[in-house]
Amino acid sequence: MNKFAAILMTIVLLPGMVVAQNADWPQWRGPNRDGHAAPQRLLQQWPDGGPKLAWSADGLGTGYSAVSVVGDDVFTMGSIDGQSVVVCLSLTDGSVRWQTAIGRAGQGEDYNTGWGDGQRATPTVDGDQVFVLSDIGTIAALGKTDGVIAWQVESVDDLGGSIPNWGYSESPLVDGERVVVTPGGSNFMVGLDRRTGKKIWSTQDVDIPAQYVSVIKGRLGKQSFYVTASEPGVLAFDADSGKQLFADSATGNKVAVIPTPVLSGDLLYHTSAYGAGNTLLKLRETDDGIAADPVYALTSKTMENHHGGVVLVDGVIYGLTKQARGNWMAQRLESGEVLWRESAGENRSGSICYADGRLYCYGDADGSVTLIEADPSGWNQRGRLTLPAQTQIPRKSGAIWTHPVVANGRLIIRDQDLMYAYEIAAE
Repeated sequence: MNKFAAILMTIVLLPGMVVAQNADWPQWRGPNRDGHAAPQRLLQQWPDGGPKLAWSADGLGTGYSAVSVVGDDVFTMGSIDGQSVVVCLSLTDGSVRWQTAIGRAGQGEDYNTGWGDGQRATPTVDGDQVFVLSDIGTIAALGKTDGVIAWQVESVDDLGGSIPNWGYSESPLVDGERVVVTPGGSNFMVGLDRRTGKKIWSTQDVDIPAQYVSVIKGRLGKQSFYVTASEPGVLAFDADSGKQLFADSATGNKVAVIPTPVLSGDLLYHTSAYGAGNTLLKLRETDDGIAADPVYALTSKTMENHHGGVVLVDGVIYGLTKQARGNWMAQRLESGEVLWRESAGENRSGSICYADGRLYCYGDADGSVTLIEADPSGWNQRGRLTLPAQTQIPRKSGAIWTHPVVANGRLIIRDQDLMYAYEIAAE
């Protein structure tokens, strides 16, 4: 009976164990680019002072690059000694496995560094390759295990793009054999062959500057498309022909369009700051593509997300709005109704991710991460931690703008050259 019970226990536990071992975060905003971590069992309540610190690392350079995690490898970027550097660390102990410079890092003459310079994009890991984009537009493919560069392409010199006012910030999207990025200009968005870097696809008849949004891919019926946003607002392109399918101007602005759109079935949500607010579009198939019908476009007293992103959980959008000097907010997706607000204190911006029923809210000023329930009825706090130390690198006018990541039972937080990994797996 004891032997049978042991076998039964192994069978019962195995699914959870497999999930835990495959809870990677391989790219910007997680497996599906929506701010959701892969399924895993995590602490639902933190002890006083926060969860246990597993390790810390320093020397990662300047910038706001978040991390990608595959297995026991953690990938990020930073500007070190004037170079744009890709770094691979161990998830177990934070030790550096390799680091590779892909070219020079941006300087003040390249773009406006008054809000902080350094690397902005997050590496994308797919198969045996890592794809990156530097602050001045160097696109590169590296070997996952050794960091050896396979190819490099320049967004400006090779693709005719121009560096955005605050530097290139997009994280590459891998779509099969394509690496999709947005140089801007007449090659507004391109697809590069993942093995050679050769251009194999591009948008057609569009000539506008790149902004700071990372592309997502969607599908409606038989139509596959890429969605991004720039100064004119939300834009979508046929993934086969490159023609523009639809556009919406509600969240466009002339300063900076940053957050990644959120796609749920036939509903597309986007928000940006500088008075733009938020919009919901309902997509429908047409004879020659896809049309986008506005459901709402809201401005005052609602979501106006700067760059920390929003997540959708069970029909509710969560994130930080710049309205009223900074508030965390819950908003009903389909109606736009504001469900609750919670003051962000001294924080004027904040980034967010979702995992196992909880939201991880990272403040840009005080270095705090607050664990709350994903609850449409109100702000229900379940824990809080504060970084042991913040960076000594001068921030200029910037703040803590790197997004939190939850992968393989760990919460990973970065502040410029510093990185912290916390143990949050449930026993």
